[in-house]
Amino acid sequence: MYLHVGQDFLINTRDIIGVFDLDTATDAGQKPKITDEFLRHAQREGAVVDVSGNMPKSFVVTDFPEPTVYITQVSTATIRSRAAKFEIL
Repeated sequence: MYLHVGQDFLINTRDIIGVFDLDTATDAGQKPKITDEFLRHAQREGAVVDVSGNMPKSFVVTDFPEPTVYITQVSTATIRSRAAKFEIL
């Protein structure tokens, strides 16, 4: 099955490692967390695809064909709801 994550991007659900809320996974006011470091590393490696337009809410980590991070405007709750329709997440 495929999951729509915004701007005409579909991700194969078997390739999804995790779905994370940007507000709770990162915190600019504190020391960088491991998630911040992960996102910075992915950006340096060219593994980030921004499909959010201008209001990112979450990110989806996949592992195929190579590790990729999709920054999306779709909330984690909406992604979960879409996945629940197919009983996948």
